[in-house]
Amino acid sequence: MAYDEELANRVRDLIQAEEGITEMRMFGGLAFLIHGNMAVSASGQGGLLLRVDPADSEALLTDPDARRFEMRGRQMDGWLRIDPSGVTTKRQLKQWVTRGVAYARSLPPKQ
Repeated sequence: MAYDEELANRVRDLIQAEEGITEMRMFGGLAFLIHGNMAVSASGQGGLLLRVDPADSEALLTDPDARRFEMRGRQMDGWLRIDPSGVTTKRQLKQWVTRGVAYARSLPPKQ
């Protein structure tokens, strides 16, 4: 499944003023990176793929629209999938995107 281009545009609108933003196709979606670190992605499976502080993963999973990202059968702390129902409003989307951008900004820039 291709990523949701409308969702990608909504994310782009929220972060276009951020310094160091680049876009890259990865994980079957369109990822938005801050100085080379992925912050958020319009997922090819619907909704968002979000990078967060691994220490916050458990607390964020209390949201019914959030679940751990799984790669090759392994669930990964610090990576969440946000279901499409969790990003229907601008407020919902902004809270997740802001969290992903903040975490990506906390990481050292990639070369």
